Amino acid sequence: MRTPEPVRDRKAMLSGMTPILAEGSFVFCTSRDERILVRALPLALASFREAEGLSFILATSTAADLGLPCDLPMRRIVLEVYSSLEGVGLTAAVASALSEEGIPCNMVAAYHHDHVFVPADRADHALEILKALQASAG
Repeated sequence: MRTPEPVRDRKAMLSGMTPILAEGSFVFCTSRDERILVRALPLALASFREAEGLSFILATSTAADLGLPCDLPMRRIVLEVYSSLEGVGLTAAVASALSEEGIPCNMVAAYHHDHVFVPADRADHALEILKALQASAG
């Protein structure tokens, strides 16, 4: 299967973003404990090395099993557009639209798609906002 060309244009990224609420609940965690790192890393949706320790995005149940804090469960909204790593404006537009409604978000840009993490209790509203943003860009 041929991978589509990445989208760079702001309007095209917004009109094609097709936000989808993924299954599951996630938490952002961090640790320097080697025993936790060895167990968590293969289970992490994503990780990032920071000066303070390794940060993880883990399923809430996995974090609980590891004894990590789970006080801010988040849901993941996948933006289905194949956005270019050189594209400008998608993250800003999404974060701005959510912030206007008082919804915090954590954006994670992966190679093919962008992922928006929002508080679990605000996920349905966030999805509505992003669908409206997409419709207004079309």
